[in-house]
This record gives sequence, structure tokens and C-alpha cells, in this order.
Amino acid sequence: MPVFPVPVFISAVLAAFFAIRLIRGGTHPTLLLLIAVCAVQSAIIALVQHYGVAVLRPVQPILALVIPAASWAAFGQAAGTVMRQWAWHAIGPVAGLVCLAVQPALLDLLIPLSFAGYGSAMLLRLAKGEDSLPNSLLDNGAQSLRSWQVLALALIASALCDILLTYGHARGGAQALAWVPSLVSSLSLLALGALSLTPAIESRRDAEPDPQEPSPEDKERDLQILARLDAYVAAQKPHLDPDLTLARLARKLSLPAKQVSAAINRGKGENVSRYINRLRVDEACRLLKGGTSVTLAMLEAGFNTKSNFNREFLRVTGQSPSHWLASEKE
Repeated sequence: MPVFPVPVFISAVLAAFFAIRLIRGGTHPTLLLLIAVCAVQSAIIALVQHYGVAVLRPVQPILALVIPAASWAAFGQAAGTVMRQWAWHAIGPVAGLVCLAVQPALLDLLIPLSFAGYGSAMLLRLAKGEDSLPNSLLDNGAQSLRSWQVLALALIASALCDILLTYGHARGGAQALAWVPSLVSSLSLLALGALSLTPAIESRRDAEPDPQEPSPEDKERDLQILARLDAYVAAQKPHLDPDLTLARLARKLSLPAKQVSAAINRGKGENVSRYINRLRVDEACRLLKGGTSVTLAMLEAGFNTKSNFNREFLRVTGQSPSHWLASEKE
């Protein structure tokens, strides 16, 4: 009975994700590149391991070394950091080519090190919480952050699977570990699937408080920033924009995103996402009092999804929109 290889299925699903994002538009090229590379890699794994296309075998480890760098490029866009010095990120694939020509066995060490290194670096960046993703939509508090965390953990898990497979080969148990490549592919699918179901650059863990006591100069700067912010919010109501990001808000204020984030954290006692969503909930309450329906109030207040709206409304008011409205009418 013919068997449909798992990598073929993985490749097809990733190709579908790629096509959907390409047609919809708005996805940054770095994320499209990551999805495309993983789709091609899954196809190559299938061709080599299941259909015996040996000529593609050398491509497999080199393309594997491209995946962590491509993941970092996509993450860097969401984190608001330009991927400078591209040559440094080409070291992995170039070193892979050298190992392939001189000592192929070294690839068994190089590939997991690359995956684990990039995955760990992403998790360290994400430790600051949602404010570590200034180009992410402020409406999508937890979703974007968790998606990137899943991707980072998948890179580390892939490294561990590679180490396990190498150990199995060394101990003569390769047949017992034949399922490992399929597990690695499934982890990649899980991570990319999570990303593909959310906006490309859009988090719930609060940003960690600044461990250092702000200097008098910092406090004075915070007051000035918050004064400008309050005036801008009152006049322009940027929170009503469902596509608002920390980076966009900072550009409107002509200030660095890090300074705006720090001022809001210290001065408002909450991170940027919670601050903006609090303003949106206040607007929604005003609209509901005026007789606007819950759905229309949600959209006009700047929320993208009903789940985010309900969660933030409950956090701010302690009640669901319907219960809050009923209590106001009593």
C-alpha cells in the first residue's frame, strides 16, 4: 500500500501558507522567505529520503543552515531591528559548504549549534515581553509573542532532535530513531502554522520593569514624553487605528520607540499594549453608553477581533461588555 511521506505533506501545507500570504499581501518578504525555505527543505527531505533522489542530498544540510538565519531575519523585522551585517549571518551556510567539502561529519555539530544559537537568541530578546515587538499590532497582545516563542522553541527542539539522531547513528540505533526527521518537520509546521495564522508583524506577558532606578534626567524626559503623548492622544486618537504599533506611535511623536515604551511603562504603570487597549476600552464604553452595538463599538474603538476585545474589556472593567452595559442601565 503506498505511503504518503510526512515531509511531502509538510511541504504542501507550507506552500499553501506561502501562497495565501502572498495573495493577501502585507506580509514582509523575510517571513515569506522563511516559509518558502522550509517548504523547499521539506520537499528535499522527501525526495532524498523517500524517493532516492541522491543528487539533492548535499543541498539538504546547507538549506538547513539557512533556516535559522531566515528565522532571525523574520523575527528581526517583527522586533523592529534591521538585520545589519548580513555577512555574519551567512557564516553558517558558508561554513556548511566548507564542511561538506572537507569534513562532512562536522555538519552534525554545526547544524544543531546554529539552530540552538538562533533559537536561544530569539528567546532572550522575547524575554522583555510584548514591548520587544514594536512592529507588532498592539491589539494582538499575546498571540504574536507566543507565535515567535513557538518558533524559537521549535528551532531549539530541532537542534535537540538532530543531536538525538546523531547519537542514534553513533550507537547503531538509527532505525529506532527513523521517526525523528518527521518530528522535526512537524515542529517546523507547528511554528510556521502559528505565525501564518497571525499578522506577519504584529503578544500576553507584561514587559519586565526596568531593573535600574531611572535618573532624574530620565524622569524629566518621561514627563515630557507623556505630556506630548497625552496631547497627541487627545487630539488625534491614535488608539482608534486597528493597525497601530509601538513603532508607528513613536514615529508620530518623533521619538525613539524605546523611549516611548519606557516612559509609558514607568509613567502609566503598564506596557504600551495595555495602555492603548485601555484607551480603546474607554472609547468602547463611551460608544456603548450612546447606544452603539457591541460589535460596532468594538470595531470603532480599534479592536481587530472579538476575543481580544472581550479579554481587554474584562481586564479593564472587570465585566464582560454585555454585563457592563446592563449594569450601566440599572
